[in-house]
Amino acid sequence: MRRAWVVVLGLVTAAAACSNGTEPKVTSANPLADSADQVMFGISTMITDQGLLRAKLAADTAYFFDGSTRIEARHETTTFYTATGVQNAVLTSIEGTYNQQRGTMEARKNVVVVTTDNKRLETSLLDFNQQTNIISSDSAFVLTQPTGVMHGIGFTSDPNMTNLHVKRVITGGGTFTLPTSGTSP
Repeated sequence: MRRAWVVVLGLVTAAAACSNGTEPKVTSANPLADSADQVMFGISTMITDQGLLRAKLAADTAYFFDGSTRIEARHETTTFYTATGVQNAVLTSIEGTYNQQRGTMEARKNVVVVTTDNKRLETSLLDFNQQTNIISSDSAFVLTQPTGVMHGIGFTSDPNMTNLHVKRVITGGGTFTLPTSGTSP
């Protein structure tokens, strides 16, 4: 008789747990991890052009695709170097894509570039071409440097932002040295 009560009590408890409206937590799976050729944590890779170090890409997590020629990076830091190997800027972003075959990198979400001479560029999307050593964007940006702040849309530049070409200046205060071609007041 005691055994029957234990079975009935167990069934009542199980039925009560199912009917209280509590559903098990379901975590979302990462679709990149499901389809990646390889997943690595804490990666670092050199980006070169004809043996010349252009940048060093580091990321918390990297998903490799297309025979490991495309890397989807998360929480990335890219350090840029001059032709003589001296560091001149550091880029951080939440995510990015490096395509080894094309020699391009795209940084997305909270992209910040800080140069060694205290210039700071913030944008939502930035492209880097390792062969030309050019960073560019068609998105809105904010450039802060010791002499002022500029808001604009679209630019091309070297990573150190010494040859900055702005497509459209929205607002700006302070002193900026910009090339005359490719800029608009």
